[in-house]
Amino acid sequence: KQTKNKDFLYFGMFTNSDEAAINKKLPKELLLRIFSFLDVVTLCRCAQVSRSWNVLALDGSNWQRIDLFDFQRDIEGRVVENISKRCGGFLRKLSLRGCLGVGDSALRERERPASSLFVFLPVGLSLRTAGTSSVCALFWDASVSSWACCDNLTVLYFTCILYINVFLCQSLPQLEDEALKHIGAHCPELVTLNLQTCSQITDEGLITICRGCHRLQSLCVSGCANITDAILHALGQNCPRLRILEVARCSQLTDVGFTTLARNCHELEKMDLEECVQITDGTLIQLSIYCPRLQVLSLSHCELITDDGIRHLGSGPCAHDRLEVIELDNCPLITDASLEHLKSCHSLDRIELYDCQQITRAGIKRLRTHLPNIKVHAYFAPVTPPPSVGGSRQRFCRCCVLL
Repeated sequence: KQTKNKDFLYFGMFTNSDEAAINKKLPKELLLRIFSFLDVVTLCRCAQVSRSWNVLALDGSNWQRIDLFDFQRDIEGRVVENISKRCGGFLRKLSLRGCLGVGDSALRERERPASSLFVFLPVGLSLRTAGTSSVCALFWDASVSSWACCDNLTVLYFTCILYINVFLCQSLPQLEDEALKHIGAHCPELVTLNLQTCSQITDEGLITICRGCHRLQSLCVSGCANITDAILHALGQNCPRLRILEVARCSQLTDVGFTTLARNCHELEKMDLEECVQITDGTLIQLSIYCPRLQVLSLSHCELITDDGIRHLGSGPCAHDRLEVIELDNCPLITDASLEHLKSCHSLDRIELYDCQQITRAGIKRLRTHLPNIKVHAYFAPVTPPPSVGGSRQRFCRCCVLL
C-alpha cells in the first residue's frame, strides 16, 4: 500500500526484484540506519513489504523512542504489552499522551526492569496498581496540552530512574526541593536538567543535584528566582563537565558565584545571564580567562556591564575562535568602544544591541568593515520631525511635538 504522506517512500512501487537488489547492495547496518529515521506508522508498513524488511523494521534498535500520541484513543493496552515484548531492552522512551485506552494492567506485565525507561502517561493512569517499580512516570494532560498535577511524583517515582540522563521539568511550578533530592540521589548519569520557571525550588534541592550528578552538562534554572550563589559554588565544585548554563532572571547571582564557576567549569559553551542584574565586569573578566570554549553569551539587561568588561572578553581566548553570539540589549553603559573591542572576534555571527542608547550607526558600520557577515540587531528611534513654521497648518498633533 502507498502511504498518504508524501514525505515517506512509496513502498508499493517496489517490485520483489527491486527490493531484493536493495538488500544485496546495501549492508544490513546501513539499512538499519535508514530505517531508524522512520516513524512508527512507516516502520509498520515497511514490515509488510517482505520478510527481510520485516526483520529490519522490527529490529529493536529502531524502537528506542516511541510516541503513540497520533493514535490516541485507538491504542489499547495489549498494544503496549506487545511493544514491550518486541523491543526487549532497547526501549528508552514511550509516550502514551492522549492514549486514554491504556490502563494500569498494560504496564504491570513488563518483562524487563524499567530503570532506563521514561514514560509519559495520560492523566488518570495512577501506576499505584501497577507498582512503583514498573516505570518512571510523568503525567501529561492531553486535553489541555500541559503538565498535570504530579503530587505523587516527588515521593514515588524517582526510585526507578537510575539510568535516566535527560530530565525536563520546565514550567512545573509545584515541583519542590524534595523531588530534586530524589533526582540527585538516584540519577548519577544525569546529563541534562531543565527546571525553567520551577519557581518553588531553592538552593537546597539544587545543591543535592550537583553533589549527586557529576556528569551534568546542561542546566536550565531560568526563572528560579530563589537560587543564590550557593548553586554556582556547588556547580563549580561538583560538575566540571558543565557546558550549558541558563540562569536568566536569577537576580540574586553575583560576581562571587560566577568567579567560582568560571575557575572550575572550563568547558562552558553557552551561558544565558539575562537579568542577572548584580553581575559586573568582574564576571566577564573571569569568563575571558577561564572559559576558552564560550560560544554564546547573553548579557541582556545586565545594566552594570561596561566597555571594560567587553574589552576583556574581546581579548580572551574564546573571542578569536569560538565566540559566535553575544547579546547586549538593554545594557545602558555599553558604547561604540565595545564594538571596537569585538572587531577581532572573527567567529562572531550575531550581536544584539536593542536599546543600547550609546551605540551609534557609525559604530555599527565600523564593526561591519571588520566583520562583514555579522548580523547586528539594533533599534534607533526615529527622529521626530520639527513642527512646521509660519502660518501653515501644523502637520503633527501636540503629543508628537512634545515627543
